[in-house]
Amino acid sequence: MPAVTIAYGVLLIALGAGFYFGTGQGSVTALIPAFFGVLVVVCGVLARRERLLKHAMHAAAALGLLAFLGGLPGLLRACALLGGGEVARRNAVLEQAAMALLSLVFVVLCVKSFIDARRARRPL
Repeated sequence: MPAVTIAYGVLLIALGAGFYFGTGQGSVTALIPAFFGVLVVVCGVLARRERLLKHAMHAAAALGLLAFLGGLPGLLRACALLGGGEVARRNAVLEQAAMALLSLVFVVLCVKSFIDARRARRPL
């Protein structure tokens, strides 16, 4: 799971940097996914150490949940876009929606991993 965590963090960094530079560097808030991504990558690297695995992965899952919740309003507005509606700051909405979707997938994978680890420790 540390490799998945690092990959998720790198995707968040790419998302933030892509929107920041792709929109003319107009707003530092476009880098919010990248800030989350850096923290997640650090958790992934720490999780490679067996003694830090549980704590680092729980921290990464918590960051993923926060990223999902932070991007949720954008995901809801993106649904309006798909329905043909108009939204203010379209790029921000798209970036938030992408962050929310990536984060949701990551959190689901984390929960599944935690459940699998718990089952593996339980005696039959």
